[in-house]
Amino acid sequence: MRLGAIFPQTEIGTDPQAIARFARAAEEAGYDHILAFDHVLGAAPREGWQGYTYKDAFHEPLVLFGYLAAVTQRVELATGILILPQRQTALVAKQAAEVDVLCGGRLRLGVGLGWNDVEYEVLGMDFHTRGRRMEEQVTVLRLLWTQEVVTFEGRWHRIRGAGINPLPRRRPIPLWMGGHDDRALRRAARLADGWMAGGTLRTPTSQGPLPNLETYRAIVRKLHVFLQEAGRDPRTFGLEGRISYATGPEGWKAGWEAWREMGGTHLSVTTMGARLPTSAAHVDAIMEVKGKLAC
Repeated sequence: MRLGAIFPQTEIGTDPQAIARFARAAEEAGYDHILAFDHVLGAAPREGWQGYTYKDAFHEPLVLFGYLAAVTQRVELATGILILPQRQTALVAKQAAEVDVLCGGRLRLGVGLGWNDVEYEVLGMDFHTRGRRMEEQVTVLRLLWTQEVVTFEGRWHRIRGAGINPLPRRRPIPLWMGGHDDRALRRAARLADGWMAGGTLRTPTSQGPLPNLETYRAIVRKLHVFLQEAGRDPRTFGLEGRISYATGPEGWKAGWEAWREMGGTHLSVTTMGARLPTSAAHVDAIMEVKGKLAC
């Protein structure tokens, strides 16, 4: 099972050197990947609003990865997740291909629908058709990543003999999906290379209002059924979970073992929400987790 460090989007700040230090530290410690969350805009709080706001900082993942490509050599760069339907598809294909070229084939693109209708409205995209549109987007992305010239006619996309250049190093770029409901899981089983769990694993040694292990086990069982219905082998399908630094060493170890028992292929640790005072403290935290898990 591969271990990743989650880029502490909302807490690392804007110092480019601090950002580079975090990425280099993760690579030098032996982490397999760095995973970055995505939000283009944050809304002002309003009645009934839950989640991130305009006060929460988010570095744009693909621009960030262009920078990290230059300061790292080995570690994989993964989005977890990029909110695909609020973006123009050909532009995502171009940007992702460029990152993959610059990092030498180390990009893994996790995509999903998102939940923030404010972002969709501001970006001029329809929030209500996002699921169906993303399915078509996945087809278009893979065509643009693998063919020099593409012709495609769909409901939302029309390409008449055009292509991107340069093409990515990995053709196609690995494409994973998020989402927990049955529609999202079926979509991932049919179309994705892997699935990224939301939230963090909650074990008997950790606390918090997050899905518990039995919930994740049920989701993984569903995924296996949906993969088999789609004619796919679950053993070739990736599963990425998350653990939190805030749960402490026993929680890290329990989360690691539980996810591995479920057939997990990737696990990432988040240091956000642990009240760490500085970017250096986030670096110390990922070093501590790696040392305790010794994987």
